[in-house]
Amino acid sequence: MIEKTDCNKKAGMKKSSAFNFIGLILMAVLCSCLIFSAAIECFADEASSGRQTCYEFLVPEQGDEKDSNGLVTLDASHTDEGYIMLEYTGTAESALVQITIPDASATYTYPLYADGYKTLPLSCGDGVYTITVFEHLMDELYSVVYIAAVDVLLNDEFRPHLYPNVYVDYTAESSSTQLGISFSEQSDSDLDYLERVYEYVIENIVYDEEKAAGDLTNYIPDLEETLETGTGICFDYASLMAAMLRSQGIATKLVFGYSGTVYHAWISVYLTEYGWCDDIIEFDGQSWKLMDPTLGANNKAESVAKYIGDGSNYTEKYWY
Repeated sequence: MIEKTDCNKKAGMKKSSAFNFIGLILMAVLCSCLIFSAAIECFADEASSGRQTCYEFLVPEQGDEKDSNGLVTLDASHTDEGYIMLEYTGTAESALVQITIPDASATYTYPLYADGYKTLPLSCGDGVYTITVFEHLMDELYSVVYIAAVDVLLNDEFRPHLYPNVYVDYTAESSSTQLGISFSEQSDSDLDYLERVYEYVIENIVYDEEKAAGDLTNYIPDLEETLETGTGICFDYASLMAAMLRSQGIATKLVFGYSGTVYHAWISVYLTEYGWCDDIIEFDGQSWKLMDPTLGANNKAESVAKYIGDGSNYTEKYWY
């Protein structure tokens, strides 16, 4: 259900007011999401041997529950599946949307452009999410153009981490999806598939130092570009792995936080036998090592294991 708020009545805000935002890149703090055990649905060819390979995929869809003010259209038809869809049709060079999670402990910021609907995850469980859209005026000045509240009751606690979204963007035709099918058909289990995906990414994608040193404000991964060029930054590595795992029915969080003092991206994966694996490069039968594909691609295995250790060098800030 969408509860629309008049921007003119919002405390401390006027529709024509300008707001100064500092640090617009993905600001948030750790949200305490509750994840419960549940089966992960996968549409598969029942005749396949070994691991069930998915040939049909969860895809965000527009629905009938929409709200629009002429500049912004919010589609909240599938909040029970863990996402909203948002379209900006204004004339400003750029816009931003902020999503405040139910306990108000974090606000997620995404760039918006007038180029169609964007899928945004509702990654912190049930409750009321506040959606606020800002239009860019000049320099660091933005104006509020839309506010709404969405009451969310998820069908499945895993759904936000099984669908594509603005940061893990893929379709049935994407190269990452087709690679996933190929690897899955060779895999005996989810763990076997996970290992194949991980090895492929760290062996075939080279860290792009030049891109990493550039302006990454409002950066959004392009998985086709990552695969075509064979290069990427940590965001690209994590997004690519998340796409390949989600498309094969494995719930995967794209995590942002700090690796030591460096702002970084990695992934966390749910396996039915083990639950959420927050530290998963290799499994010796008793313990995992953190699944950080960027670190794995650019360092020797023993160095990775020494740095990762028990995971204390990693601090999660938020996830998608």
